[in-house]
Amino acid sequence: MNRRIALSVLALVAVLLALAVLPLGRLLDQREQTSFRDSAEATGRTLASSAEENLSDHKSAAPTLRLLAATQSDGDCATVYDGTGRVLFRTSCGTAQGTTAQDLVRAAVADAQAHTHQGDGLITVATPIGDADEPVGAAVLTRSLDPLHDRIAAVQGWLAAIAVGGLLAGALLSVALARWVGRPLHEVDRAAQRLGDGHLEVRAPVRAGPPEVRRLAATFNTMAARTEALVHGHRTVIADVSHQLRTPLAALRLRLDLLGGEADAGTAQELAGAQEEIARLSRLVDGLLAVARAESAVPRPTPVRVADLVAERVDAWEPVASERRVTLTADSPDGPDGPADLLAFLGPGDLEQVLDNLIANAVDAAREGGRVRVRARPAGATVQLVVTDDGPGMSPAARAAAFRRFGNPHAKGSGLGLAIVHRLVTANGGTARLQETPGGGLTVTLELPAPPRRVAQVSRAPQPGTRRTDP
Repeated sequence: MNRRIALSVLALVAVLLALAVLPLGRLLDQREQTSFRDSAEATGRTLASSAEENLSDHKSAAPTLRLLAATQSDGDCATVYDGTGRVLFRTSCGTAQGTTAQDLVRAAVADAQAHTHQGDGLITVATPIGDADEPVGAAVLTRSLDPLHDRIAAVQGWLAAIAVGGLLAGALLSVALARWVGRPLHEVDRAAQRLGDGHLEVRAPVRAGPPEVRRLAATFNTMAARTEALVHGHRTVIADVSHQLRTPLAALRLRLDLLGGEADAGTAQELAGAQEEIARLSRLVDGLLAVARAESAVPRPTPVRVADLVAERVDAWEPVASERRVTLTADSPDGPDGPADLLAFLGPGDLEQVLDNLIANAVDAAREGGRVRVRARPAGATVQLVVTDDGPGMSPAARAAAFRRFGNPHAKGSGLGLAIVHRLVTANGGTARLQETPGGGLTVTLELPAPPRRVAQVSRAPQPGTRRTDP
């Protein structure tokens, strides 16, 4: 953003300078050219007036010769012609003679007006001598255009220096403006990122920047404070509920156990049914507390080795699957660049909970002699985790509602496992979807975020004192 602000202001300054300097440069060039031409014409009129006293009034030619000498000392060349085009007086330089000068003389004598020719680095002015009705000759002045070019170059140099100075001032102003606006916005952005990472105590500074940015920072701080209060309040409620519900349920189960030891067969059977209901209620309370914790938790993502955790959780659930005669398998690592080195960016412990819930649901749903498969693979900028079973599957309506609390009324457990999975995955920036397994069953596909490249490189680097070997 700083770069965009600086470039925008600098572009605006450049456009304004272009709109001001270019027309001014053209105007000053035209003014210098007009002034130079007028000066040459004025010198030509002075020379013609002096020559008129000699040609018309038959006075001494000495003033005209002195004027010619002064003209030559100024770097100009001049020649005085009579009405027939014959040279009467001239400076030692002969640049005022030639075809161009002769043509200008004839034109000036013919129409009694001054004529100017500019070219080849020279300006030539022919001024008629005598009355306007009957010119008796013409005075021709030739002047180099080098002084004009030098003056124009000096003007253009000053304008270029002003433009460069304006651009430099605009660049400094744009950078200062961009930092003044962008720095507090970056602070708010960093505070928002830290808040999203779970640092609920973070606040944005409100002392710098424009008033709008300071109000934004103050609003963010208010939101962060309310979020912190809500999360802490939610966690406190969860802790209170956990204590208040588990203790009475444990006491009730203990009392039923005591009563079961003294009751007859019929009563013991009823008490056993009550104990099963209490156990189901305990599982339901545990599931609700797990969902509440998942919803109130703010993840602080860290790189997680997906293949290692998949192998670990499959090994942990293998005895349960074997007891129910279900084959539980996981994809084997495919080398240093395959699933063995896949990294996901999740909160600590989140992937373990996700895998436990998915594997438990899949093992419960799989038919006897069936199979549950867990595999992880890269999928562009994400890591795809797929859990497949060959059980009865779910109807489209049940799949659409499965991620809500008690979304599957036919679930064998509490019906909260998929809700916990969905909450943990989406809170970390991933997605979850349910599909029908070809041939029957349910496939759960999770898209887990991969860590940033810099974090991933650090996480994949071998630890000091270890040596990594390739197969």
